[in-house]
Amino acid sequence: MVSYEAVIRWSWGVLVLVWSVSAFVVKRDVRRGRAAQWSAYWLLRAALAALLVFAALQADRTGATPLLGRSWFMPPPLVGWLGAALVVLGIGFAVWARTHLGRNWSPVPAIKEDHELVTSGPYSLVRHPIYTGVLCAALGTACTGSVIGAAVFGFGSVVFISRITREERIMLELFPTAYPAYQARTKRLIPFVW
Repeated sequence: MVSYEAVIRWSWGVLVLVWSVSAFVVKRDVRRGRAAQWSAYWLLRAALAALLVFAALQADRTGATPLLGRSWFMPPPLVGWLGAALVVLGIGFAVWARTHLGRNWSPVPAIKEDHELVTSGPYSLVRHPIYTGVLCAALGTACTGSVIGAAVFGFGSVVFISRITREERIMLELFPTAYPAYQARTKRLIPFVW
């Protein structure tokens, strides 16, 4: 029988795989800043992603949970499965957003060649659906007692909120008329809330 830990590991593995593959087909950064530097390390990123996926699959075979790092508590099975459901929903939402954004994606806030304002698909629900999905998945992982999940949720919240400010400044610069209208009708991270 499949465990909720295996579902969580496989879900994170899917995220790493999608990000690794899709990073090769992005538009060039116009300003040639940190995004260009990040792109220069594609082989290192691909090797790291392969290592993470291999570690997750190896843990699945041995029954060990080094990637989940459980140490806070052992949840009841229902809570573990609810956490796994949050992970699957979060990863699914992030992957949908990443594939919908397509070549406009960047690992750091950047201006791309022929930059487009994407407001459909998951971007019609929130302005930063990738962050929403990753934070939802990290929260689900933390629900299983994972210190790593809790750390990713806490650290990711701080990093993503600071990045939102920079990204929105860039979008306002690029789309001075369309972006304020988009901001007015769409929440940042949590649909209908914030």
